[in-house]
Amino acid sequence: MNIDTVLWSDVRDLILEARRTVARGVNAALVWTNFEIGCRIIEHEQKGKVRAEYAEETLNSLSQKLTGEFGRGYSVDNLERMRRFYLVYSKSETLSRISPSAFLLSWSHYVFLIGIEDENERRFYEIESANQNWSLRELRRQFNSSLYERLTLSRDKEKVRDLNNNVKLHLNQRPPNSDGYCLNF
Repeated sequence: MNIDTVLWSDVRDLILEARRTVARGVNAALVWTNFEIGCRIIEHEQKGKVRAEYAEETLNSLSQKLTGEFGRGYSVDNLERMRRFYLVYSKSETLSRISPSAFLLSWSHYVFLIGIEDENERRFYEIESANQNWSLRELRRQFNSSLYERLTLSRDKEKVRDLNNNVKLHLNQRPPNSDGYCLNF
């Protein structure tokens, strides 16, 4: 059975693109849902002018019920992250911009980003992550290399970007003999 390689390649590309599209859609829905969960938690807290002890008790109870029905992903820590995510992004964005399609990154990216206090810096890394298609690992690397600070202080911003991209390319190249063999001399 000899299959035409052009047909094979074409069909394969269709399937891979469909999978990427589905993954992006699921990810956008997950991030949007987490944003909305954070919103509901904040609204609930503000209605009752909640004290800290009551808020903690509420999150514990909510976590237990959600985990019981939906499984992992709804720990008290994660609910607190959702709450913080809502607080950070509802303040920094216009409400018309906030929609499921507004969140282009994974939940893990946003968990990392909400830890960045400076709004301009956080926005920079969010935009760069989306535009450059950075993985979470790459986002962390760029943050730890202080890319934002280097660009804001630099007079030659393109040179800093080029240097940064060259480092990224260099790190992604596999060294010789990296095929899993251990060579002892």
